[in-house]
Amino acid sequence: MRDMRDFINEAEEKGLCKRITAEVDWNLELSHIAKLNEEQGGPALLFENVKDYETPVITSVCTTVERLALITGNPLDSSLVDLYDAWVKLGENLVEPRWVEKSEAPCKQNILSGGDIDLFRFPVPQWYPLDGGRYIGTAHFIISQDPETGWVNLGTYRSQLLDKDKIGTQFIKGKHADIMLKKYQAMGKPMPVASVIGCDPLLFILGAARISAFTSEYDVAGALRGEPVKVVPGETVDLPIPATAEIVIEGEVDADKFMEEGPFGEYTGYYSGVGTDPRNYIDVKCVTYRNNPILWGTTVGRAVTDTHMTMALSYGATLWQQLLAMKIPGLKAVYCPPEGSGRFLAIISMKQMYPGHADQVLTAAISTEMGAYGLKTVIVVDEDIDPWDIPRVMYALSFRFQPNRSQVIKRGRSTPLDPSLPISAREITGRLLLDATIPYDWKNKPIPIELDSEMVEKVKGRWSELGIDDRTC
Repeated sequence: MRDMRDFINEAEEKGLCKRITAEVDWNLELSHIAKLNEEQGGPALLFENVKDYETPVITSVCTTVERLALITGNPLDSSLVDLYDAWVKLGENLVEPRWVEKSEAPCKQNILSGGDIDLFRFPVPQWYPLDGGRYIGTAHFIISQDPETGWVNLGTYRSQLLDKDKIGTQFIKGKHADIMLKKYQAMGKPMPVASVIGCDPLLFILGAARISAFTSEYDVAGALRGEPVKVVPGETVDLPIPATAEIVIEGEVDADKFMEEGPFGEYTGYYSGVGTDPRNYIDVKCVTYRNNPILWGTTVGRAVTDTHMTMALSYGATLWQQLLAMKIPGLKAVYCPPEGSGRFLAIISMKQMYPGHADQVLTAAISTEMGAYGLKTVIVVDEDIDPWDIPRVMYALSFRFQPNRSQVIKRGRSTPLDPSLPISAREITGRLLLDATIPYDWKNKPIPIELDSEMVEKVKGRWSELGIDDRTC
């Protein structure tokens, strides 16, 4: 898979993508169709007839594990944890992107600059009733580059359509783009950026991931694909642009200039605020796009949508990868539920090997690059519990967890989107570390009830005779 069109073709062949030919209004109707479809576990939707426009819109690309498996090149019956495992095995073998000629890049088929720029030519949806406007950047990523080291970052930050040549940004404090922007500010220069809408879906997943600083998401994509991402130079920015992107918005961000932006219906299931806030914005200098471009958007909103699934994949795989890099023994599996956006809750299964081992894993989880930002609750369970088996996790919390062994850490980096905190106090969060294991150091451990193995085989041999459905045995 190289681009969005590859995804559509392959997904259609497998019945995972449906074309909507009836006219659909970009103002709320499109998003509501997509959201209701997602809540029923429906296919990706390609809206071919958007009111007032000729450009199609695709939604719900990543809302099922099956489609995530298709995107990442894994068997369609893979579980989310299977995808974690594949990611961890491949993700360290970094492959740098490969530059190609502009003549090889479909993203250069159309180029707009100066007075010709008008982002309203694209069917940007109004997603939710109380959104501050139309959001062009939901399933996109913004490319930026560190002016000191040359490190290239892909980051997903929401982008509101503010004017025909202005789109908002939300570079949250401490995010990689924010770190880079501050360096440009100290230099007295605006930061060159490019917003990419529609390309290899894996790049969007990585744009939303918590990849460690100084590692480019392009290199990780190359590792997961087993070949380099093809890139070309921008027209007005010296940045590597995916050659097969559908729409590319080039521009610059001045750290000292602001426009009113928001609110927006976020992945937490709540609006980001009660009104607008002054935020930095992209002053658009050039727009390039393919012939008959496809606009990719995600409904965001309450779980589970593209945003939650992509974060569950990328955050969970990254947390597992970063814990393994710490060389902590005994780790069995990690699971970050999509319902928690992959970031607020982590469940870790482990084989205890020494006293204090569970405590080490709990504190290590919130010390990783992924876990240090926004992770509020970590649950550790014994190796006989699969972390994705929520009923069994509830069992462990009921019969192995003891509140006296839990830890409460009252200070940690939060996300400004966490609705469990007051809007005016979202920089710091508390953390809850739950040990739902049987303590390693207990000399007298609870004795588990186990079936007699010989009797199990005997009973199985009589199953048909007993007239019980074979599927229950």
